[in-house]
Amino acid sequence: MPDLAPGHPEILRVVAPNPGPMTLEGTNTFIYGADPCVAIDPGSDDPGHLEAIRVAAAERGGIGTVLVTHSHADHTTGADQLGAPVVLATDGEEHGGLRAAATPGHAADHVVYLSPDGVCFCGDLVLGLGSTIVPPGGNSLAAFMDSLALLQAENLTLMCPGHGPWITDPEAKLAEYVEHRMMRERRLLARLDEGENSRAALLAVVWDDVPVELLPMAAMAMEAHLEKLEAEGRLPFDLVE
Repeated sequence: MPDLAPGHPEILRVVAPNPGPMTLEGTNTFIYGADPCVAIDPGSDDPGHLEAIRVAAAERGGIGTVLVTHSHADHTTGADQLGAPVVLATDGEEHGGLRAAATPGHAADHVVYLSPDGVCFCGDLVLGLGSTIVPPGGNSLAAFMDSLALLQAENLTLMCPGHGPWITDPEAKLAEYVEHRMMRERRLLARLDEGENSRAALLAVVWDDVPVELLPMAAMAMEAHLEKLEAEGRLPFDLVE
């Protein structure tokens, strides 16, 4: 059942039936505007989910454009089944009254979509609950931190994440995300300063609060942190497994 964004009747959310450790209760598909509207991140090809999107959009003049925030399957799988052009925008493009801003980190092609009144459709850059994955490669964590800083400079009133609940206090959530990564970095540097050179030991101590089923993602996060430290000249020695 679609639900309205708090304080923003122009925004509807339809949650896809693809729950899991990475997707939380499912991918959030958003419908924005009217005559025609924009559909954002239709990440499931489940027939019931697609029909719910179509019905909700039909009441608002139909879908003019399908926007995706990045190319991961849980955000794009149903995109080409809604009968409208599918766009993964580039920085500065405007579609359906929304401005795209490049926000790499979670994915190299990640963008967010910003409305004139401070709403941000933030994909997987920021989740409604927990932290997001920042895989290593291309100094992705440094890019991720820059992307968070970019959003902190916007006057955001609401964030609509790809997974999890509405974010009604964007300033607090963004500060939480920055501090979370800095906390991991501080703990990692402390262990490195003590001479620890084992990846396994670093993971066990620095990410000791992570559930077992999420440890593979934590290992990816650690590699992204190590990559950032190496690029900054702050990795004191080579590591062993």
